[in-house]
Amino acid sequence: MNAEAEVLVEEIGGIGLVTLNRPKAINALTLGMVRSISAALTQWSASDGVSLVLIRGAGERGLCAGGDIRAIYEDLLSGNLRPAGFWREEYALNQMIADYAKPIVAVMNGIVMGGGIGLSAHASHRIVTETTTIAMPETSIGFLPDVGATYLLSRAPGESGTHLALTAGRVGAADALFLGLADFHIEMARLADLPKRLRDCRSAEDIEKQLLSLATPPSPGELESAQSWIDEAFSADTVEEICERLAARGEPEGLDDLQKIRGNSPTSLKIALRALRKGREFKKLAPCLAMELTVATHLMRSHDMREGVRAAVIDKDRKPKWSPARLEDVSDEAVESYFSDSDLK
Repeated sequence: MNAEAEVLVEEIGGIGLVTLNRPKAINALTLGMVRSISAALTQWSASDGVSLVLIRGAGERGLCAGGDIRAIYEDLLSGNLRPAGFWREEYALNQMIADYAKPIVAVMNGIVMGGGIGLSAHASHRIVTETTTIAMPETSIGFLPDVGATYLLSRAPGESGTHLALTAGRVGAADALFLGLADFHIEMARLADLPKRLRDCRSAEDIEKQLLSLATPPSPGELESAQSWIDEAFSADTVEEICERLAARGEPEGLDDLQKIRGNSPTSLKIALRALRKGREFKKLAPCLAMELTVATHLMRSHDMREGVRAAVIDKDRKPKWSPARLEDVSDEAVESYFSDSDLK
């Protein structure tokens, strides 16, 4: 095992252990990491010596801060199409995790964003801790919630997933459990016991028993108590009407949501709402991932994604200049064009 590798792969008892190993970058995903994880899962799927897979991140800052957005930005500026290839392989890994025949335990401590959600939220056993911050910032950078988020968030209670996507919000452990993105809350101090507790497990039931023995109730969240007004506002058919409902209701939390939405890319907001509504109609993850890849490939060529990443990650001025700048200037026809793959062949 090479300690300098971006992904550490080892076997401990019956555990296939994957450790994302870029702690200084909060384990941001690269194409090489995606390929290493995919290769390990493929090998372990046929191994009688591995009963389960454990995915975790090195360091204490988080499991994974998503894709390496700086590298993607450089490709966007140069017109290089590599991001589409990265997303294609990343989404294939997300599908592999969702379909995996053996249990996968994912530790979602600290920051879990974008691609980190794709690595963990499709797993069979998902752990959050008191440090967990799950974020879906895509509409704030001119992108869309991807890595299967259109499947996951469209199945969250009521309109809580729509709320998270359009506000580009972030949630803690209790809200992650409420949204259906996680299954167990285990305190950070007890995570060191996981390999010892899981190494002799031979079934999903064995794993669940061990995780329940370590689990504790999380601190209260915010989404469940707010679900009635979230559902009323975010069930609207258009982003414009959602904004109108939030303004009319006047709750401080709703007005805060309205401010967040108004700062995000108008194009991305409308695309995200359309994608979530379509994702709700799909019965499986695969068509959601296919839809996301089509939309992402279009967005890769758009002004707003380059501008959003620049403002949030590169220059960090937090003052993106969206084009179009107003929701009413983003037509239904323009939105639908992002879902067509006829010109991507």
